[in-house]
Amino acid sequence: MSGRPQKRSLTLKGHRTSVSLEAEFWIAFREIAAAKSMPINALASDIDAERDPETGLASAIRVYVLAWYKDQAMDAS
Repeated sequence: MSGRPQKRSLTLKGHRTSVSLEAEFWIAFREIAAAKSMPINALASDIDAERDPETGLASAIRVYVLAWYKDQAMDAS
């Protein structure tokens, strides 16, 4: 694990934006998008639309990823 954030560009509602996440979060975020059969930009747009305006997009994505895997673990038990 590098722990060093990697900047990537996403398109949200037709506008490009940059998001910095650690490699592990990018991998998990892509896995979730694939599991939901949706493009990563669409998932990012959904998260963006639902986040508190005081919360940054990168933080909202991290929390979403954590919640997703937590829910998956709960469903498995």
